Amino acid sequence: MICRKCDEESVLIAADYIRRGKVVVLPTDTVYGFSGIVDGRHYSYHTYEKICTIKKRDEGKHFIQLIAKPEDIKKYTRDVIPDSLLEKWPGPLSIIVHTFAEDGNFETTAFRCPGDEWLRKVISLCGAPIYSTSVNRSGSPVLDNIQQIKAEFGKEVELIVDDGDKKGGIPSTIVAIEENGEVKVVREGSIKITN
Repeated sequence: MICRKCDEESVLIAADYIRRGKVVVLPTDTVYGFSGIVDGRHYSYHTYEKICTIKKRDEGKHFIQLIAKPEDIKKYTRDVIPDSLLEKWPGPLSIIVHTFAEDGNFETTAFRCPGDEWLRKVISLCGAPIYSTSVNRSGSPVLDNIQQIKAEFGKEVELIVDDGDKKGGIPSTIVAIEENGEVKVVREGSIKITN
């Protein structure tokens, strides 16, 4: 299914598909992304595996998780995140923190509170974080043309939300909170981080 972001019901449509465990293509404040609900312990949708299959990407590399409000990150980590970083949310900044794995150990997860209000409304209605990863096959360039996205992936995803082309979209800046609490820049994007 295709709907336009400007359609009155687009937030409700996108959230409904995601809540039901479907993989969708959504416009973000940076580039188009494959999205699906983060399974956690309460779902069995396997959206992570579905997205890996579509991208032809080996499992094991984590996807960014999008959250609706900056303070939501405190539900998932005990890391202390500097106010100087949280002040950049909502926006194109991904923060890697330590989270609890299902086996009781720690793992690292990247979270982002996107700058796009429409997208934050979708996430809020989902009631859980959603995955986001660029729309492309693994190793191929990121697609920024909506017609190419429809042609390449229209039969592999349940929904594409059309917001026109995203030419020149710059990926998010990624930083990591180290075990000693220091902030490390992993990838510089549209937001400049100074240590």
